[in-house]
Order: sequence, then C-alpha cells, then structure tokens
Amino acid sequence: MSERSGDEAALPAEDHETSLGRGRVGTLLEALPYIREFHGKTVVIKYGGAAMTDPELREDFARDVVLLKYVGLNPIVVHGGGPDITAYMKRLDMPVEFIGGLRVSDADTVEIAKMVLVGKVNKDIVGRINRHGQPAVGLSGDDGQLFRVSTMTGPEGEDIGFVGRIERVDTGVLTHIAADYIPVVASVGNDRAGRSHNVNADEAAGAIARALGAYKVIFLTDVSGWLRDPQDPDSVISECGADEVEVAIPQLQGGMRPKLQACVDAIHGGVTFAHIIDGRRPHSLLLELFTDAGIGTKVRPAT
Repeated sequence: MSERSGDEAALPAEDHETSLGRGRVGTLLEALPYIREFHGKTVVIKYGGAAMTDPELREDFARDVVLLKYVGLNPIVVHGGGPDITAYMKRLDMPVEFIGGLRVSDADTVEIAKMVLVGKVNKDIVGRINRHGQPAVGLSGDDGQLFRVSTMTGPEGEDIGFVGRIERVDTGVLTHIAADYIPVVASVGNDRAGRSHNVNADEAAGAIARALGAYKVIFLTDVSGWLRDPQDPDSVISECGADEVEVAIPQLQGGMRPKLQACVDAIHGGVTFAHIIDGRRPHSLLLELFTDAGIGTKVRPAT
C-alpha cells in the first residue's frame, strides 16, 4: 500500500515527480537572495547542545557549515562542551556547580575543561568538517594569543573561580586562517599571568563576532528560541531589539542569560544581527539563514 497522502497518491507518477521537482527548485530559489546577500560575509556560529551530542545532528551541522563555505560565506565555529566536561568530572568524583549559567571553575575544573575541549571535542568537530569536504583548523584561546582574559565574578558578584571574561581578541589569527580554512575555536584562554581560564562559549562567540565585525552571530541551543514564558515552548519571541533584551536580562536565570547577554554585547559591538535557534532541528542553521520564515529568535539593533 502506498504511504503517500491521498492527494499525492491520486497524481500520475509524472505529475508527482514534477511537483516534487518544482518544490525543490522553489527551495533553491528562496535561498538565492540570501546567498547573494551573505556572500563574503562572516558568520560566527556558537555550536552547542543537542547538535553536538546527537550523532545525526552532528553530521548535519558539519555538512551545513561546509555548505556555507562553498556558497561564499566565512563561517567561524565556536564551541563549548559542557556535557562532556560534566561527564568527565563526574567520573572523577569532582563537584559540578553552576551559578547564573556559568560553571564554577577551580584550577582542577579548568584543567579538565581544557583537556576535554581542546584535546577531544575540538578535534572531533574538525574531523567531521574535514570529512565533509572543507579543511578546518582547530584553535583555542591560547593559540596565537587569540584570547586575553581576566577573571570574572558571577551575576551577583559571586566567586566562580577561573572563569574568564574576554578582554581582547586577536583578529589577525582568525582572519589569516579563515581565508582558506574553517576555524573551529575552543572556549578557553589565559590571563596576563598565564593562568588558564574556562570561558563561556556564548561569550566567546559574541566577543569574536564583535572583534571581526561579523554580519551575524548564531547561537545553537536546546530550546526553540527566547521564550516569553519559559514553561511554554510555543511562546518564542521571533524578533526583538537589543534594548528589549537588556531590560529583561536581570530577571533571567540559567543558560539563556549568557546567550542573550552575548547577543546584546555583539549588537552593541557592531554585529548586524544575533540569532538564537533550536539546534535540535535538523539543518537549523540553513533554515535560519536561507529561508524566508527563519526559526528561533532574531535580535537586531535598537530602533
């Protein structure tokens, strides 16, 4: 028995194939103006959440990033690896604590974070992108002094250990590499005294986007966007100004707070648009960039 819907089953085979072909061509034509608009532009992508842990989504993401490079964009991938860090810490019976969406990081925690992010997660991402047809190069904030950080405190001034706030991004390192490769950046860095710090990947992506004057910064997460009601997954705020976000940030809790703060900081730093999208959806990156509807939350400059 055919699995097609009734209308599809009623179409002669030739008409059905024609209909499918028109749909595919329509999709390509819908993407064309966006490809033209974004050609040569830098897009910083914060990679995280389910898109990093689900095997099929990992492959989708790698293919999507390769496609962006092929059609003329300059993608830069910035990643954390929270679940992997937490898993290794638990295996070692180390305490896991978060304040305001930031991991409390003593010296031992930072050592584990660097081992996991730089030695494992970064190389896995680079390998997948290479395998799908574009050369990628893995970096951390230590490479070429890409990041210079200072020790930050929690949202209420709490001591959260060696968590770094990025003071400077050496864009020369990235622009040289991005000319021919896809940079993949692990979110760790050193302070002026050479002490290693864990860096929130959302902040790292926003800082890189500001320093490069990127056209867009995109945050992949495990929710459908910024929700007006955190208990209602359908209450996505599809578009808002940076001023609206700034008013709301002090009342927010958990991981959405640093993401929205990074969006605001990026916009104030000259980035044209910031997006928070659902990385659980296959090819969410392409849907956001190359379709009229888009998905998730788009943050624009204040009007």
